[in-house]
Amino acid sequence: MMQMLGEQTLMRIHLGEGDRINGKHVYEAIVDVLRTRHLAGATVLRGAMSYGSSRVLHADSVEVMALNLPIVIECVDSSENIDAVLPEIASVNSGGLITRERAEVILYRSHRTAE
Repeated sequence: MMQMLGEQTLMRIHLGEGDRINGKHVYEAIVDVLRTRHLAGATVLRGAMSYGSSRVLHADSVEVMALNLPIVIECVDSSENIDAVLPEIASVNSGGLITRERAEVILYRSHRTAE
């Protein structure tokens, strides 16, 4: 199993739930890239409300049409692995925001127990 303790890099990718590439959700395509490239893991989070550079409000409410709700993908791995995958992520993500920051990994292990 991969050892990943101490200082690592957290990458966050912000996009819309309705974003698609080749008939597939962009967030699914990005997770496929991360998994194929063997990054440590990724989590997709759906938000309740957002706006971005267009200033269009997207919300999960009756008052605001619930279209294109916000999606955030978080991935923690080494800075080198994040750097290596960024060009491929950019090729499937036509919009949104990508950020990175330092993260201290305190625990990283599988939920599976040894048999």
